[in-house]
Amino acid sequence: FAGFTHRPAVELAEKLVALLPRKINKVFFSDNGSTSVEIAMKVAIQYWHNRGEKSKQKFMHFRGGYHGDTFATMAVCDPEEGMHSHFSGVLTPQILAELPVNDEFYELLDKQMPSHAYEVAGLLIEPLVQGAGGMVFHSEEVLKKVAALCKKHDILLIADEIMTGLGRLGEMVACQRADVIPDIITFSKTLTGGTVPLAATIASRRIFEAFLDDDPSKALMHGPTFMGNPIGCAAALASLDLFEQEPRLNQVKAIEKQLTKELEPAREFAGVKDVRVCGSIGVIETMGLGDVNLLKQRFVEEGVWIRPFGNIIYTIPPYIIDEEDLTKVTSAMVKLSKDIKSNT
Repeated sequence: FAGFTHRPAVELAEKLVALLPRKINKVFFSDNGSTSVEIAMKVAIQYWHNRGEKSKQKFMHFRGGYHGDTFATMAVCDPEEGMHSHFSGVLTPQILAELPVNDEFYELLDKQMPSHAYEVAGLLIEPLVQGAGGMVFHSEEVLKKVAALCKKHDILLIADEIMTGLGRLGEMVACQRADVIPDIITFSKTLTGGTVPLAATIASRRIFEAFLDDDPSKALMHGPTFMGNPIGCAAALASLDLFEQEPRLNQVKAIEKQLTKELEPAREFAGVKDVRVCGSIGVIETMGLGDVNLLKQRFVEEGVWIRPFGNIIYTIPPYIIDEEDLTKVTSAMVKLSKDIKSNT
């Protein structure tokens, strides 16, 4: 950091790199998820600029995606998700695509990429689960197809693992479930367990080498005040130590099994459209929630804190939740989802 560093940052960088494929090994710390994605976007643009390809300064992103609340990240969120509609007139237009969840969308993406490859620096994706877009899941095969198309058309793959990473889906890195190696990956929330602000943007050696030059103009000129904050790094180290000392990933697998079993009865209800589970994320998708504030109050009366939004009721419990507490959550979700039709 301006020529200096400190032990917690070095140790945390080493621990994070050890979790990732060997090619992903250059760490840039910041203090929140939106900023980590902004940094990834700046890195992607400047990577191409440093290589003399200055036309590549746009991004592809997917319908249903969410990547943050700052100006650059708002521009690569789903334009119809509603959170950022007040700013639509001032956001830099980017290139929206459909996730290739079927043959039609795959063919569209395969045609769309080459027509924009000259101007696209990178493609952003939430691996396997689009969070704020409605907890929408896609398969490992879809992620593999996206990665292959990025490689085919010389577009950097940016994996936003702020929600899905560090165990949430049963692997330390969600991309590992598909054996995909992104060019850049971002982490935030799960680094410190939400206790103090911290984020990380981690890039491949290939990306880093485009910045490694005696010419100072090729350096990444980005220095957030709290980058590599020692307290944040120490908290993240303590959190990662618990992954080594306690069976975190096995706990997630147990949560996944319990969620799958206990949410499944809701599938039979008239007002329920789908029930799905991925790792420690459990979702009941409804035909429509009706009065959301009333529904929230009913969950409180059941003794649980659930935040339904859009048309979904979901839970992302802590990895250390016990079976009894999780059953209390799932029972409330199933019980109240049965009444959804009468609420709409």
